[in-house]
Amino acid sequence: MSSTQNSNSNSQTFPLILGITGASGLIYAVRTLKFLLEADYTIELVASKSTYMVWQAEQAIKMPTEPEQQEQFWREQAGVSTNGKLICHRWGDVGATIASGSFRTVGMVIIPCSMSTVAKIANGLSSDLLERAADVQLKEGRKLVIVPRETPFSLIHLRNLTTLAEAGAKIVPAIPAWYHNPQTIEDLVDFVVARTLDQLNIDCIPITRWQGH
Repeated sequence: MSSTQNSNSNSQTFPLILGITGASGLIYAVRTLKFLLEADYTIELVASKSTYMVWQAEQAIKMPTEPEQQEQFWREQAGVSTNGKLICHRWGDVGATIASGSFRTVGMVIIPCSMSTVAKIANGLSSDLLERAADVQLKEGRKLVIVPRETPFSLIHLRNLTTLAEAGAKIVPAIPAWYHNPQTIEDLVDFVVARTLDQLNIDCIPITRWQGH
């Protein structure tokens, strides 16, 4: 069985949590959601409070607050109307399913991840649902993938990222490669998304991988 088939089989058993923060570069989240839904994954999505402001600032788009409206919003952004299953949560709903370790998941991806969110998770703070869900992944020994989008990193940023790495999180900075001869912004973004999902053994993005000389 191929890795893609195996990953899709796992996805049908347990959902994947997709966390989205107010870091610049929401295209990373949109492309991640697009490929996962097209591959029929079940996604539990939670966006931080600051995500609403970033959408307004970067795209002049108002993101809805109600979960049902959010599902339609994210599907429209991703361009996937029916595939997969998408469950959206309010940022402050700490009583949601993903706030509990008894709710089984294949892991969590936070893309893009702000340095504020990195700091809170690294220090065990759970002030909203996204941070609580990430804390749950760490305490349960599940996979947590952080995609920080910041430059340059301060010493504080680096120490917080090191703390998360030591706790078991995978750190995948939003740094694209060039050996696959990218032609569009989406090519650059998709490379980062593919390497991010690699950490969860999910292979659902058609990118050119390094074949050697």
